[in-house]
Parts: sequence; C-alpha cells; structure tokens
Amino acid sequence: MTRPFYRWEGNILILNILGTPNAKKDIVGKVKGHQLCVSVKAEPRAGRATDYMVRFLADEFDVSVSDIQVVSGRMNINKVLRITSPKRLPAVIGQQELIL
Repeated sequence: MTRPFYRWEGNILILNILGTPNAKKDIVGKVKGHQLCVSVKAEPRAGRATDYMVRFLADEFDVSVSDIQVVSGRMNINKVLRITSPKRLPAVIGQQELIL
C-alpha cells in the first residue's frame, strides 16, 4: 500500500507537495507517488516560488495565506504544508476521499 499524499489532523489538512517552479501556468496537478504535483509560474529564487505557491494554494483552498504553514521544504521542490480549515478541496482530494 502506498502512502497517501495527504492526511487530516482534526481540521488541519497535511499535504505532501511536489512543486514545479517556472511552469507555464499555475495548476494543482495529479498525484505522483505520495505527493500532489503543484506547478507555479514563479521563479525559484530565495523561497519566492514557495511564497507564490502558498498564495496560489490559499485561493485554491479558499483560506487566507496565514492559514497555510510550510512545515518543510521551503527551499526544495519536496514540501509539506499544513492548511487550517480549508473551505474548498481540489477535485483530486475529493476523488481520493471517495477511494479511501
């Protein structure tokens, strides 16, 4: 059994992210292994792509930027994020919940 790319701790969603900077567009993609692929247009300079990704994901999950914490991977493509009380879930998470 493979590890899931997310888990819930109460109202907090823990996400394993495989980030892609310098993408053509911002998108929440497919699951690859135990990570959710997220591509952003920002360049990977001094953590700016991660900051940009957090702002993008705040819109996607309908939360404020302060509701997203980068637990690990700020300067890496492999990241772990904590999202407090997401009001909206991308389709890929909804599909996984039906399977689990």
